[in-house]
Amino acid sequence: MTLLRTSARRIAELDRPDSLAEQLLEQMLFRTGHRPSQAEQKSWSRSLPVLAQDLVDAGLGDVEMLLEYHLPLTSQRADVVLAGTHPATGAVSYVVVELKQWSAARRFEDNPELVEVAGMPGGPRLHPVAQVKGYCDYLSDFARAVVDQPDALAGLAYLHNATDPSAVAELRAYPGGITGRLFTAADRGDMIDFLRTRLAPVSGHTAGDTLLKSAVAPSQQLLKVAAAEVRDRPQFHLLGNQQLAVDLVLHEVEMSRAADRKRVVIVTGGPGSGKSVIALSLLGELARRGRTVLHATGSRSFTQTLRKVAGARAPRVQKMFKYFNQFMSAERNGLDVLILDEAHRIRETSVDRYTRAELRTDRPQIDELISAARVPVFLLDEHQVVRPGELGSLEQIERYAATLGLETHHVHLGEQFRCGGSEEYVLWVKRLLGLVEGGPVRWSGDPQFAVRVADSPEELEFLLEQQRDRGYSARMTAGYCWPWSNPDKDGRLVPDVQIGAWARPWNSKSERRTGDAPPAALWATEDGGFGQVGCVYTAQGFEYDWNGVILGPDLVWRDGGFVSVRTANKDPDFRNAKKISDIRFDRLVRNVYKVLLTRGMIGTVIYSTDEPTREALRRLIPEGN
Repeated sequence: MTLLRTSARRIAELDRPDSLAEQLLEQMLFRTGHRPSQAEQKSWSRSLPVLAQDLVDAGLGDVEMLLEYHLPLTSQRADVVLAGTHPATGAVSYVVVELKQWSAARRFEDNPELVEVAGMPGGPRLHPVAQVKGYCDYLSDFARAVVDQPDALAGLAYLHNATDPSAVAELRAYPGGITGRLFTAADRGDMIDFLRTRLAPVSGHTAGDTLLKSAVAPSQQLLKVAAAEVRDRPQFHLLGNQQLAVDLVLHEVEMSRAADRKRVVIVTGGPGSGKSVIALSLLGELARRGRTVLHATGSRSFTQTLRKVAGARAPRVQKMFKYFNQFMSAERNGLDVLILDEAHRIRETSVDRYTRAELRTDRPQIDELISAARVPVFLLDEHQVVRPGELGSLEQIERYAATLGLETHHVHLGEQFRCGGSEEYVLWVKRLLGLVEGGPVRWSGDPQFAVRVADSPEELEFLLEQQRDRGYSARMTAGYCWPWSNPDKDGRLVPDVQIGAWARPWNSKSERRTGDAPPAALWATEDGGFGQVGCVYTAQGFEYDWNGVILGPDLVWRDGGFVSVRTANKDPDFRNAKKISDIRFDRLVRNVYKVLLTRGMIGTVIYSTDEPTREALRRLIPEGN
């Protein structure tokens, strides 16, 4: 997908450079529904005509220019992809171009990957060569049009305002290559020579069509890397029904290919039952077999952590981890397998405020996901639906598959690996919260798992600190019952979670570290996360040794059981009473606390802000258990 495709000659012949920016603005408003920033609009009118004129002067005026090219299955856009014919081979040839208006820049704190731009606020930026190389690597891994043509891609970063070579000298130390060349205004002649080695002076229309219509799937090279990175890692070894689920999926993949028929697999299990272990094991094994496979979730925190874990030694593998809303325009059955982890996070539709206008339909997200692969694999826990609009239950998926005439195979994971392997504790939590029949009961204890009640937030934090001093990991979480501020003017997190004299901040909202606090998506796993309070959106899908949970005033104990108090909840997703009934809110908030209470591997410390609730918990949880 591209906002606009044209030739260099047409741009160079425009009477007004601003008219090009106006066309791009119109297309972006139509396709995404939002307006680009003033800085982006200025870059269109100032940078694109310069590149177009350079191409004309090089005799390449008929080369196709794909402006704001949207990389498939991502939210990223390359400034320009030049499409044409290779002058030596006659095959299609593409040059990805990253345009910068910088006149001066240097390395940020001696880090070769980061750049500090003179006079530009907002902190360091990624080195433009690293940026364009990343785009080329992505295309070579996912665009079938270039998979078998290793010489089809090149990349360059063009700093067309940098006339003084010394002003950007520090950037030249970054390693380049065919997919990452750096040129400035002072190197214009060298850039023209480079472009002539990649593009012939003929029309690039056919090459543009080939790329824009290219099938999208991970390449065999990427699958080989993923297999080596994931498949044999010991933390992904399987037990019991975990192995059954993997074997069933592998069987369905081969049968679907033989019969040319779509098959649906659903794996259900509680917290810690091994759903994500299954997902990663499948990813590695299917990649080893050369089957086209991707992994997707609906959680930014969970996806980014999996990217880090599974792609620690091979960053290319990180690109195989997607989000549920990235398959709106995916080719039907373009993949052999799509692994849908945390499928209870599936939404009614993928549409949001950034969705392109032509994709704004009522098509259910589940339909997009089922369509994208011959074998869609759903892994879910029905008691972890915590947001309005989430609808990934076993019954809903089976029912929707039936409307498509598809059979489903279901595997239930009975084993429990989180909470010390204590199935008793997980059942106790469900009964406590009224999520299963039987009503609350006294915790009888389990040598595998400890449960304690704190009389104050200070005591909760102290008990967790004791465990941290013994070498265990720990986190504090709470219901969304306090406001969540942005950092103050000095960049410090605001201590919004206030209970008496005790106050702590929520986890950072940022994608980067804020002081000692880790990025939002890595709060549960990175050093520095203990000083903040996490919520369900950053805790869901993760585990740590010791788990501290603050029950807020939105769920309190009255007359022998919990009741929800909607007015005490601050979650913006729960505010619309017309869309979310009180009954629905009650169920969702109980699911929230079920998720929070089942994050611990060794023990959980519980504190309630409500005194009658604390008294009930003391009766239900004996000391010294």
